[in-house]
Amino acid sequence: MRWLTMGKSDEVEKKSQLASINGKLDQLGEVLRASHDQLALCVERCTKLSDLLLYQQTLNLQKSHPNPLNRFGKKCFSQTDEDGITLEIVRRLDITCNGVFAEFGVGNGLENNTLILACLGWRGFWVGGEKLAFHLVPSNKFTYIEGWITADNIAGLARKGMGFLQAGQIDVVSLDLDGNDIYFVRTLLENNVAPKLFIVEYNAKFPPPVRFQIQYNPDHRWSGDDYFGASLCSFTDLFTEHGYRLICCNSHTGANAFFIHADHQHLFRDVPTDIGDIYVGPRYHLYENYGHPASARVVEEILNS
Repeated sequence: MRWLTMGKSDEVEKKSQLASINGKLDQLGEVLRASHDQLALCVERCTKLSDLLLYQQTLNLQKSHPNPLNRFGKKCFSQTDEDGITLEIVRRLDITCNGVFAEFGVGNGLENNTLILACLGWRGFWVGGEKLAFHLVPSNKFTYIEGWITADNIAGLARKGMGFLQAGQIDVVSLDLDGNDIYFVRTLLENNVAPKLFIVEYNAKFPPPVRFQIQYNPDHRWSGDDYFGASLCSFTDLFTEHGYRLICCNSHTGANAFFIHADHQHLFRDVPTDIGDIYVGPRYHLYENYGHPASARVVEEILNS
């Protein structure tokens, strides 16, 4: 009997210990959940603070830059502050409406340099290798040509887009393909694609007077390192040869350069002529959040209206 009593006592004690352990585990779980929530809140606040600091730094850079065009920088659909610069340039060119744009390399269509022009009612076409993130309704105002771009086919793709729009000329061309860009630009210029404004991505690692461009490779894919594109000086040499003038580099990232045709340079007398006063170095810090998240519905309404 005593043995049975001791056995039951041990069993009760074990159950009590187990209950105590389970209780402590529950408490630990609550502490971990609370810690996780606190960590998530800290990360969210740090992200917001980082974006706020980045925004303020960009404003300071725009205001202090010797080029007055930089102060117009604003982000709408562009990666950073390119949209505001574009709007000021087309305002000076007096083509805020009824213009024609073309863009080569647009990702999934939600972030690029010419959506802002579509908002103004411009007609245009895009060329790129990705599927668009939205449904495009056929129209005579806009088209997307899906395909891999090379120096051999880019002129034909441009003619195809212009033919679709029945446009004799393009007012704004933007090109960002992370690699062979300078070769594509040369081909377009040599085939009489001569817009009023050309926007290109340059490799800001190489400041003036450095000249650099990668070797042409039709199969080039950017690997995320510094082997891409061409320096600002190399682009400026090419554009100067074809009657263009460098008028701006965006302040936020130092990634996009704006070249205006010489026929319109009198509209930009306030812009410095020294490339050193226009160049912006690499500052590839992007916002984690900027306003509300981009939606396909907004782009659909713009392009399908």
